[in-house]
Amino acid sequence: MARLLPSFHYPSVVVLAFGQFALLRWLGVSLGLSTYSSIVTAALAVALLEHLYPSRAEWQPDHHDLRTDFSFLVAVQLALPPLVGVMFATLLVSPAQRLDLPLIHLWPHQWPLAVQTVLMVAAVDLLRYWLHRFAHQNDVLWRLHAVHHSVDRLYWLNTARFHPLEKALQMCLDSLPFLLLGVRPEVLSLYYLAYSTNGFFQHSNIALRYGVLNYVVSSAEAHRWHHSREPREANSNYGSTTIVWDLLFGTFWLPETDRVGALGLHDRRFPRSFWGQLRAPFEHR
Repeated sequence: MARLLPSFHYPSVVVLAFGQFALLRWLGVSLGLSTYSSIVTAALAVALLEHLYPSRAEWQPDHHDLRTDFSFLVAVQLALPPLVGVMFATLLVSPAQRLDLPLIHLWPHQWPLAVQTVLMVAAVDLLRYWLHRFAHQNDVLWRLHAVHHSVDRLYWLNTARFHPLEKALQMCLDSLPFLLLGVRPEVLSLYYLAYSTNGFFQHSNIALRYGVLNYVVSSAEAHRWHHSREPREANSNYGSTTIVWDLLFGTFWLPETDRVGALGLHDRRFPRSFWGQLRAPFEHR
């Protein structure tokens, strides 16, 4: 049974999170509360699994990691998106709606909710794939993205570690186009639930075995290689929620026998603090 457990961790939490969302909506709970409470449930479940079934003892976070990642969680993942969302709505979405642009007809609004959600996951990941890939090739974008790669141990909370400017760029791809297309709020909520739940697992320190799901979702088993300190290994597995674009564009990397080695940046002087990492992209190094 102990050997089978790693195969059940990921699907069990996904079913739990989406099941809670469906139950709360059936009970008439608001869309916002249903979404965020389900994301919190997924985060707590991943944190518990990480405590019970750790993959690597050396990846246990210290107080510096916890303080930095919690600061990023509050500032970048919780406070920033509503502010950027209001800016999008005020400056772009509302004017576009007043102009009655034909963008809304480009989205298959009549399709079932689940199919629209899968389509959004695939579309967002295609856009985010290329942004992520360019971030590893372009010096300006890499300066921002290096903040995310500064972690030298993986655990669930460092999924929040993104520079706010990079987070804003990501929102230009995973939120703005779909707001302009008039995508239903339920589809947006289900997308964010899928993205968040998968992201917690991607960066988790849990003993996991995805099996065939490694070729569907952007799994922890694959994403750990993306955080390798070796460029040949790190320049792979760019997918956020699904891995299909890496498979199609030849950037999928998942050795069958090896375990990823050292993580993080070669620049060991890179700051570890929250404020230091906010300043780091603008400092000469």
